[in-house]
Amino acid sequence: MTDSAALGFLKPEKYAAVERERRWLCAGLPDLPVVRAEAIEDLYVDGSQLRLRRATPVRGGEPILRLSKKADLAPDRRLITTLYLSPAEYALFEGLPGRPMRKTRHYYAAGEATLSVDRFEGPLAGLFLAEAEFADDAAMAAFPHPAFAVREVTDDPRYTGGELIRAGIPDGEG
Repeated sequence: MTDSAALGFLKPEKYAAVERERRWLCAGLPDLPVVRAEAIEDLYVDGSQLRLRRATPVRGGEPILRLSKKADLAPDRRLITTLYLSPAEYALFEGLPGRPMRKTRHYYAAGEATLSVDRFEGPLAGLFLAEAEFADDAAMAAFPHPAFAVREVTDDPRYTGGELIRAGIPDGEG
């Protein structure tokens, strides 16, 4: 585990949350009922751990605008802090230099976990990644490999959002 202060989180117990997550490579979207879906536009800000996100509900509604900072403690755990932004605040940040990423996130019912599958667009088109987020370590350890997933990639840093947009789809995938 990496030290939180070394990652730029000086008071993680007060201002950051631990995100517990596992990831799987998929051949496509699963044949399961979709609970909801969002069109996501991310900007990974150059020279930082910051991500600007616009998440627009596919069925209509106002987008959720936020600025997040993430840093990995381990492959399946990261610190995250998020600011929710007004449209005017979002506009201040969207001109920053960075790498954009577009995807549609499909959410599925999965018991106590939040399970989603991202269908990437643009240079990452053809890539499908499932993610499950957990409230605690026990739930994360007990979660089964989804039947629709090809293989787990939690421990492969090439499948994190920031790395995908920097390097592209790993060879032989997507």
